[in-house]
Amino acid sequence: MSGRKQRPAATRGYVHGFTREEQDRLYRQARFLEHRVHEGLPFRRTKQLVEIGCGVGAQTDILLRRHPAMHVTGVDASATNLARAKRHLGRLPWARGRYALRAGDAGSLEFEADSFDGAFLCWILEHVADPMLVLSEARRVLRPGSPIVVTEVLNATFFLQPYSPNTLSYWKAFNEHQIALRGDPFVGAKLGNLLQAVGYRDIEVAVKPIHLDNRAPGERAEFLAYWTELLLSGAPALGQAGKVGDKVVEGMKRELLRVAHDPDAVFFYAFVQAQAVVL
Repeated sequence: MSGRKQRPAATRGYVHGFTREEQDRLYRQARFLEHRVHEGLPFRRTKQLVEIGCGVGAQTDILLRRHPAMHVTGVDASATNLARAKRHLGRLPWARGRYALRAGDAGSLEFEADSFDGAFLCWILEHVADPMLVLSEARRVLRPGSPIVVTEVLNATFFLQPYSPNTLSYWKAFNEHQIALRGDPFVGAKLGNLLQAVGYRDIEVAVKPIHLDNRAPGERAEFLAYWTELLLSGAPALGQAGKVGDKVVEGMKRELLRVAHDPDAVFFYAFVQAQAVVL
């Protein structure tokens, strides 16, 4: 690790908070979305990977399990999340001796140039003030030829049937609060531009749609339950910030219950995954 001068912090806030309940939710989320996020990643030759924004180690767990020759260095700004990651990974036999956890700012990584041969960022750029700075730092610490994978939200794509006005009102407040925290709930659509701007090459951007209707009723029910949990995880922060009232939250709960029991319900959401290479 180097003694580089610290730059202004890249991270500014996390709408879901840092409670034990939120940490538990992150593990469930990672497992639930694993096949959509981790299939086909270009890490076959990666031995030393940096995971920027590792949080509670939920994605670290999956990376180590899926890539048995890989060592992962996880970086996160939250001491609370890193402590939970240490406990979680310490219980996994396949993780033993194959990871390191570091406290640090994603916009000012305390590593020398060319330290890693792969980088993984998942659901982090939506929470930072300067995504380009974070991606530039990742490029600096990667060796030539190394792959980077960035998975991000595109919250404008959310759709529910039957029509759910309280849920849509809540979702609008959710996104506006994230913007107020200097995050970006639409950053997924911008990944190609961001990666190109800081010098990555061979950029591929894939839109990952989740479209669930009567063709997959079981998966639809599971996803609606997951999505309900995700939405409600932000309710305390939104309430404290004065963005939503109890009436909207209770109305959303009723609507989500109605959608979950509607035989013709439709759920749609798309996230974005980009892959690129350092030359």
